[in-house]
Amino acid sequence: MNAAELRGKTPDELREALNNLKKEAFNLRFQQATNQIKNTGRIRTVRRGVARVKTVLNEKAVAAADGE
Repeated sequence: MNAAELRGKTPDELREALNNLKKEAFNLRFQQATNQIKNTGRIRTVRRGVARVKTVLNEKAVAAADGE
């Protein structure tokens, strides 16, 4: 999911997406620790997704603060 798609979502939807990505990251780390992971590149993709969602959430928080 790219940043343009994320900007169209509400903050609640973004928090839900962030929660899902963090759960997936945990599962991937667990798989890596037990040598069961098949796609090691997915870890990088999920980490970047988490960062992307946090960035958009922060942008929305700043925009809301400026609008008040």
